[in-house]
Parts: sequence; structure tokens; C-alpha cells
Amino acid sequence: MTFILLALAIAPGLAIAIFIYEKDKLDKEPLHLLVKTFVLGVVSALVATFIQAFLGQLLGWNLDDIKDIPDTFSKALLVGFTEEWCKYMCLVFFAYRKKEFNEPFDGITYGVMIAMGFATFENIFYVIEGGFEVAILRMFTAVPAHATFAVAMGYFVGAAKFKHNYNIGLYKMIGLASATLLHASYDFFFFVESYPIMAFGGIISLLIGIWLSIRAIRLHNYNSPFNHQRHPVESEKQEVNS
Repeated sequence: MTFILLALAIAPGLAIAIFIYEKDKLDKEPLHLLVKTFVLGVVSALVATFIQAFLGQLLGWNLDDIKDIPDTFSKALLVGFTEEWCKYMCLVFFAYRKKEFNEPFDGITYGVMIAMGFATFENIFYVIEGGFEVAILRMFTAVPAHATFAVAMGYFVGAAKFKHNYNIGLYKMIGLASATLLHASYDFFFFVESYPIMAFGGIISLLIGIWLSIRAIRLHNYNSPFNHQRHPVESEKQEVNS
């Protein structure tokens, strides 16, 4: 039974990682770097856990003692920021600096790999403790949600590296902020612990994240320099029309 739960905990993260790898059609990243970023995601989950425990002690709060809506949102925002900041540090200080990071879509690819390492590590503990029902629920909610946060962050971090006429630091901060806000919005509805609110708000938040992620993936694939190299005629037409 434990083996089955472990498989259910690991499968969603791996499935989404493979999905994003397949979406990177123009210039696939080397597998050894993808594995390293996935492992870094696991490390970032450990770091985030310690940071949240420290802040919980420092600020004197816990998620089981939520008093009102502002209190709930502040905790969701803090949780979202600490977790996304840990992922962001892995993306910017490891993957971003690699020569293989050579197109905007790579921000999404490496961002999602980090997020799936994070989500898989987190998922194992939730599933082993909560059982089969938690495994199925998180397979379709929490793990995909982490992927959408990563796509938002990766979209802007990827753009930052190649939009040299813009403020690179600002683009990176927008990436971190957008992932944090999506994460906090998603967590907020589940921290409320009201099933109608959780069902409606959490699902709506997730669907919005998925919709934005699909748009971001399409945009970066279309604007990839490798896409223009393969289709120079279409690119020239697009430039003339614009």
C-alpha cells in the first residue's frame, strides 16, 4: 500500500515535467541539467520548510489558528513568497547562468523542473499521511498549481535574459511577484477551510493559472529565435506586417 501511495505521490510531478519537456520542441534541454534542476527543487522545498518554521516561531502564528480574512491572506502571501523565493533562487542562480539557457522558453522549462522537484517532495509527505484520497486530490490540484506558478515565473525570467532593451531586474521581480501572487491566491482559498469556498475559489484560481500558462508557453515557443531560424519566411512576413 505504501508503495502505491509513493507512486501516486511521485507520478504527477514526473508527468508534468515530461509534458513541459515535450513542449520544448525547438531546442530541448540536456537531461542532466533537467535532473539537476529537479533535485534543486527538492532542496528548495527543504529550505522553504525551515524558513516557514522559523518565521512561524518568530511571528507566533500557525495555519491551524486563522482568525479572519486579512490574517488568512497574510499567511497565504507569506507561504507563497517563501516557497516561490526558494524556487526563484534556484532558477536565477543556477539554470539562468547556464549556456544551455539560450531561449526564453528555457525559463519555463527549468522553472517547471524546479517546481516539480519541490511539489514532488512536498507531495510525498502529504500523500503518505493523508492516503489515497489526498493523493488523487493533489494530483489534480496542488501539483498542477505549482506548475502554473513556475510557468508564470519562468516566462518573465526567460524574457529577462533576452529583452536587453528592458530592465532585466524588473522582469525577474515581476516573475517572482506573479508566481507569489498566484500561489497566495491559490493557498488562500484552502486556508479558509470552508469547503464551498475551497472548491469554487481554489478551482477558479487553478484554472486561471492553467490558462495563463498555456498562453505563456505558446508565446515563448512562437517568439523563440529557433522558431524564426526554422521559419525565416514567416518571420519576415510577421515583421513586415507589424
